[in-house]
Amino acid sequence: MVETIEDRGRPRELASRAVRTVPQSLATLGGAGHDRLRVPIDELDRVLGGGLVRGSLVLVGGDPGIGKSTLILQAASLLARDQPVVYVSAEESAQQIKLRADRLGIEQENLLVLAETNLEEIIAAVESVEAGVVVIDSIQTVFLDEVTSAAGSVSQVRECTSRLMQWAKPHNVPVFVIGHVTKEGTIAGPRVLEHMVDAVLYLEGDRYHQYRILRAVKNRFGSTDEVGVFEMADTGLREVRNPSEAFLEERSEVASGSVVTVTIEGTRPILVEIQALATPTAFGLPRRSANGLETSRLQLLCAVLQKRVGLSLGAQDIYANVVGGLRVAEPAVDLGVAIAIASSFRDRPVERSTVVVGEIGLSGELRSVNQLDRRLNEAARLGFARVIVPATVGKPHLTASGIEIVRAASAAEAIEAAIP
Repeated sequence: MVETIEDRGRPRELASRAVRTVPQSLATLGGAGHDRLRVPIDELDRVLGGGLVRGSLVLVGGDPGIGKSTLILQAASLLARDQPVVYVSAEESAQQIKLRADRLGIEQENLLVLAETNLEEIIAAVESVEAGVVVIDSIQTVFLDEVTSAAGSVSQVRECTSRLMQWAKPHNVPVFVIGHVTKEGTIAGPRVLEHMVDAVLYLEGDRYHQYRILRAVKNRFGSTDEVGVFEMADTGLREVRNPSEAFLEERSEVASGSVVTVTIEGTRPILVEIQALATPTAFGLPRRSANGLETSRLQLLCAVLQKRVGLSLGAQDIYANVVGGLRVAEPAVDLGVAIAIASSFRDRPVERSTVVVGEIGLSGELRSVNQLDRRLNEAARLGFARVIVPATVGKPHLTASGIEIVRAASAAEAIEAAIP
């Protein structure tokens, strides 16, 4: 045991220190330095909340091969029309980035490529060219000399992000940071990484399907409800201006187990096709499998259909799918899933011009959903002639041009109205 004496300082000395910072009135503060830098890709601009805020850090994550680097390289080439943009590649060589740019048809003089992993060297190089936007691909492969652990470790990722944030804020330079994800789908590295950055974007979708969904899970300068829809093509990611039409273009004419519903993603109503398949199980325990939906929600709806509607699903394997690779979490699609299951179980198709919207409760009742007017207008715009909605909707005067509104109080009534 060794005795040590620590001098903590006297309270009076601490209290007598001169005040260096003075609190300011919120009314007198201006928005200088926080103007938006518009991104020429409208879908990306929408998810960011109307453009890049200068000095902000935007973290972009997604599965390997989903198109993160492709999307950011396309955005960087368009942003380079107005100012120098530095694309830092810590994983690939400059020649490999050139090959990708040639495939995407990118030729931009102001787009500068830097193949470097030392963050101090990266910051010095960026300052030397007075870059307007910086891209780091990826944060798990850069390192700082003063941190002894290997690149990609918790300490390196945390300290590199902190150093980037300390540099970007006073210089008013927006920084795109591409991050790896774990097998669970979350950003690799410490959880504090997502707290440090200003926005966290996830690029979702199945790499074997053509559509990609860009979703914001954190945004200090905009909404986290907006999504951007892209289509993977030979020349990179293309914007999908009308996602409702894209998700319905391959819909079958007379197949049972298919129904169209309307989901709201941010401020955008999107029509999606829900497919279900009910088939006799070959085992003692029936399967419940969902793609694009929560499996627990599918199990709940199957239980409601069996208990409240009277469908004998206890010996049926149930499979449900959202066409196009979109992931839907809002309960407004409950009625669409239930009617698709009933249609497949009875082997009778739903009328092609019918769209359904509603949330199902545990007692089988239909509950109203928000922004129903916008959902109906989107359905009418795409040519649907009939919509089934909950009878308890809060607007008795609900109307939509050229579309018949059918009200149902329960899931059983809605199923009988949808399946003749």
